[in-house]
Amino acid sequence: MAAPPDDQIARFADMLAALGTETRLRIVRLLLSAHPEGLVVGEIGSELGIPPSTLSHHLEKLKNEGLVTVRRESTFLRCTANTQALQEIVGFLFAECCTRNKAIRPEEITCACP
Repeated sequence: MAAPPDDQIARFADMLAALGTETRLRIVRLLLSAHPEGLVVGEIGSELGIPPSTLSHHLEKLKNEGLVTVRRESTFLRCTANTQALQEIVGFLFAECCTRNKAIRPEEITCACP
């Protein structure tokens, strides 16, 4: 299996950096739990206790990195997790750790969710 090109690695690094804050990780997890319908911005803020201006900042970063999609519904903004992008990140990590060098046995990977 060939190593991914440098531009792809840079893209994944940016995506992982966007996920690298507690707030953004919580947002993505919440949106995944609401998949495929997603949630409107106000629902995300209420559920996670994030003030609107702070939430807007975090959603913008996630959107810019392609991890969240946002669409207008009348006066609301509906957010959904971009499962394709998340699958690419997981696949990238899985390919390196579990197939090429067997650092982790694939059968040992389980959900770390509570």
